[in-house]
Amino acid sequence: MQKLKLYTDSFFDELRKREDPLADRAVFSLIQNPSLSSIINDWETIPDVLPEQFSKEITDFFKFYQDKSQEAERKVLEGAQTFFEEKGDLYLAMLGFYSLPYCYAFADGAEVLVRSNRIVDQIGERMGETSWFVMELFSPGAFFASKEAYLTCAKVRLIHAFSRFFIHSYAKDWDESYGKPVNQEDMLGTNLAFSFIVLRGLTKMGFTPSEKQQTDVLCYWKWVGELMGIDVTFWPETPKEAFELDRHIRKRHLKSSAAGQKLIQSLISFYEEAIPEPLIQTQVQGILRFFLGKEAADVLGLEKTGTYSGDLLGLMFSFLGWKNYGGKKGYSSIRRNLVQQQKERFGRVLEISIPVLNRT
Repeated sequence: MQKLKLYTDSFFDELRKREDPLADRAVFSLIQNPSLSSIINDWETIPDVLPEQFSKEITDFFKFYQDKSQEAERKVLEGAQTFFEEKGDLYLAMLGFYSLPYCYAFADGAEVLVRSNRIVDQIGERMGETSWFVMELFSPGAFFASKEAYLTCAKVRLIHAFSRFFIHSYAKDWDESYGKPVNQEDMLGTNLAFSFIVLRGLTKMGFTPSEKQQTDVLCYWKWVGELMGIDVTFWPETPKEAFELDRHIRKRHLKSSAAGQKLIQSLISFYEEAIPEPLIQTQVQGILRFFLGKEAADVLGLEKTGTYSGDLLGLMFSFLGWKNYGGKKGYSSIRRNLVQQQKERFGRVLEISIPVLNRT
């Protein structure tokens, strides 16, 4: 419970002013040397020997990951990977129906998201990349037995830094009251949405994770958060601390915004067009409203379309998991299914790449 004393407005006002200097310096150098982004995108893992043409800023950035890979502890990370092996299909479902829309309800953070045309106009691809990101993070043996996930984290961290650069350089309508773009508080909140909010969604459906499972997942995302450039001083160690952190951020930022409502409408349109299951396709707003709760749903302007039971939704998502994977549900089956879906819909697997800018 030691973290609770840190969850104050004075601390979090400062977090809104803080970005990620290590990644920001690397991106500034990449913008000056666009061909280096292509080299990074061609990697499968971060190499032991970095290219000579890398600047000090880019080398320092990747040296961070080389050093962190020596600190990975199997006993700390394996529990969450086992949890994902058992609940991965439900975990991904909660990302789509709870975590992402929950982020949209926080007005200042939504201002960054809405300025990315891809998340509005190409939301299918953006969500596919998010799913791939999570699958890479939870690959059995990730971080301690295999190294690919370090590159995944590094790329997403650089993408965040590119977003900050473009907003600082070109977003004439950016209001300083939003805080710095992709700031430390917003990154903490997003990390919480990908961990604690998923656990809360499972609980709402009757699949309450044990205290150990919850702690394992929080511990895992502390590790991921550090790799993503988050100041984990403020990261919760227990479910109680996670609850209080979420409540504090919610109190500070949950409010209606045109940005949030534009994002949620884009998400709803995508689900209604892309989800083949009539059970879900015709009930998208109601399902979203159930998980988000009245306050966040009202902030996003979601319609009241009926009363939903957590147990019923749990049965529905479980049935869809059985339908997709049969009795072989597990990480390998989920990954195989995701690859097939993406190839059918987009003609390729939506792997994560950093921007490659054409300088003229």
